[in-house]
Amino acid sequence: MTDQELVDKAFEMHQYSYVPYSHFPVGAALLCGDGRVFTGCNVENAAFGSTICAERTALLKAVSEGCREDFLAIAIAGRGEDYCWPCGSCRQMLYEFAPDLRVLCARGDGAFVETKLSQLLPHGFGPKSLK
Repeated sequence: MTDQELVDKAFEMHQYSYVPYSHFPVGAALLCGDGRVFTGCNVENAAFGSTICAERTALLKAVSEGCREDFLAIAIAGRGEDYCWPCGSCRQMLYEFAPDLRVLCARGDGAFVETKLSQLLPHGFGPKSLK
């Protein structure tokens, strides 16, 4: 799968976002080494702490279906003028499973940039560091 195809899948997830408060849909698409792609959207809640981001939705779907390693890339797509970067909670959740994950951040016009999760969370920690 190309980076563009992964970003396109993330944009497709906007249609499923539940965003009655922010009115800012976000979609994500997580690529696994075996070629499977797990998608997610943001789901808001009146109890704002219960809101879940698109990235974590995609990750939790992957883990709940038995995929816990060999994540290659995640695309995150918003509708804003700036690139849609993962929040701190999403960075930490992703780091738990894939510290070297490629992260594709897209903005509303379809342009995207690539970075590494380890650059977004330079001092992240996971199961190996807690032993």
